[in-house]
Amino acid sequence: MSKKSGAMRGVNPKAMNKMMKQMGINSDEIDNVEQVIIRTQDTDIIFDDANVTKVEAPGMLTYQIIGNPREVPREIQISQEDITLVAEQTGKSQDEARAALKETGGDLAEAILKLGS
Repeated sequence: MSKKSGAMRGVNPKAMNKMMKQMGINSDEIDNVEQVIIRTQDTDIIFDDANVTKVEAPGMLTYQIIGNPREVPREIQISQEDITLVAEQTGKSQDEARAALKETGGDLAEAILKLGS
């Protein structure tokens, strides 16, 4: 099966495309895709060198991604200002403040309460 067809086994890709066009469905491969990243709250799902097809149907637009994904846990970005604020409010070190902010998902109030107890 070719990467463009995505068709069922035994069905001619040209015939499949013709039937899809008759139903108002158009599909085009997006060229030169370098990377696709799907971000969730906890994880990045990364496709390097993915094959992406844009599929348009009446009232609907979808993208099909073909490739080998790898999952990478998302690292919460904590600003230096937040770290300094938590450290000043609790009398703890910058490292302790950073750790508390990471544990609380960046929640300032929760990090301060955590370190204050």
